[in-house]
Amino acid sequence: MVINRGYDRLVNLSDAVIAIAVTLLILPLVDAAGDIGERSAAQFLADNAEQLFLFVLSFVVIANFWLIHHRLYRAIDGYTIPLVWANFLWLLTIVFLPFPTELLGQSSNSDPVVAALYIGTMAVNTYSGFVQQLIIVRTPELQLEDTRGSVRLMPALVPSALMTLALVLALLVPGLGLWALLVLVPSGLITRVLARRGAASARGGGSGG
Repeated sequence: MVINRGYDRLVNLSDAVIAIAVTLLILPLVDAAGDIGERSAAQFLADNAEQLFLFVLSFVVIANFWLIHHRLYRAIDGYTIPLVWANFLWLLTIVFLPFPTELLGQSSNSDPVVAALYIGTMAVNTYSGFVQQLIIVRTPELQLEDTRGSVRLMPALVPSALMTLALVLALLVPGLGLWALLVLVPSGLITRVLARRGAASARGGGSGG
């Protein structure tokens, strides 16, 4: 059953959780700054270069997840209970991500377990996003009238598949660590190509009808 009442609360809750999660990312660096001692700012930044990199990386990761989530929820004006629970799983990964980020900062990027935990969290996020997209596609009543039928599964399926590949590589290839995420680089290009082909097929099918 599609529910419209309270839809804004679902979106606002999601945005608030994301805002808190990205704020938590900086806290380890704030704590470290309290122990700067006699070091210069330049020395402090050099000593914490890896932490700074991980902060920026995770911030960009969460920002990208939010953009995908925002585009998806901009196309609907209601929700179902399964959609809410899929969204909560998505939010769980956002809340959890600062934890493996901190583990990476305190251990080695080449530790396969820590790298897999980080990438695995991203993988669960993409799959929960795919489930949300699947629910929306299969429940057209959720979609705004002017965008109905425009939500497609392929933009969520490609990153999910590539994220799974990155996770497997991080676990199986010694020392690869977060470099496994490089397999995501062609994700946008692949998605756009498949989307264009899907749109062309849809137009061809419509003309044939």
